[in-house]
Amino acid sequence: MVSALDMMWLSFLGIFLMFVSAITALFGREKLSGFIRFIVLSFSFTCLVVAGLIVLFVVVPGPRADL
Repeated sequence: MVSALDMMWLSFLGIFLMFVSAITALFGREKLSGFIRFIVLSFSFTCLVVAGLIVLFVVVPGPRADL
């Protein structure tokens, strides 16, 4: 059973990953080129996908009385 406090920390992780994704995407597009740019933008996209899955895991079940 996942407690409400664990869900809060998980949502903070999702928010942090969204922030990391935005920063790395901006950095990759503005400052880098070539293969390194591809790697950084792939990392950014991966962070965004993981953050989206975390948000879905936290938000879709909704509020529960058992937490």
